[in-house]
Amino acid sequence: MTHYTILPQDVYWNWDDQETKDSYTEIELGGVLMQVRMEQDNRATIIRLLRCSLDDYLNPAYAPGQQVTFIPILRKS
Repeated sequence: MTHYTILPQDVYWNWDDQETKDSYTEIELGGVLMQVRMEQDNRATIIRLLRCSLDDYLNPAYAPGQQVTFIPILRKS
């Protein structure tokens, strides 16, 4: 595989991805598994869809960059 980039070789191969991995998580919403970046105030930003039907890629509600809001509720035990 060939990868063309304008980044210097030392920057490309030594990129620290640990901070990025820590802020991402996976959630399932409406039967769609997605990777999200957690934000403040109970919000998350959609990064990419991981498991879904092909029609879900055309749904603007699941587009990367869309915000998901978590509403706290009490569950009965």
